[in-house]
Amino acid sequence: MIQALVVVVWIALAALAVFGIATTASNRPPGRPHKIVTSVVVALLLVQAMIAAVRVFGGVQLPESTTFLIYLVVSVCVLPIGLQFATAEPTRWGGAVLAVAAIATGVVVWRLQDLWVVGGA
Repeated sequence: MIQALVVVVWIALAALAVFGIATTASNRPPGRPHKIVTSVVVALLLVQAMIAAVRVFGGVQLPESTTFLIYLVVSVCVLPIGLQFATAEPTRWGGAVLAVAAIATGVVVWRLQDLWVVGGA
């Protein structure tokens, strides 16, 4: 994995979580800006997942490569599912749902980085 990309993803996820919490605090349901920001973050996660998957399948040896690949899939899937839940019924709590999804994805990216570093890749 590329360390600079991991940092960019963490910053984007933190910004999305703060945006979701701010929306909840202002008593507004999530809307088009949430979809755009979430799409940008998911695009970053897809780039990260593709690079990492190519490197793993290309010969990088990790002690837990199966776990790593599962985390890659989860990292890309959590935010779209969270966005679906957040916008399914437009209430003020949709932003909180999106913030929780962003925080959970940040933890998954952190775990991915740990697995990558332990593997010495």
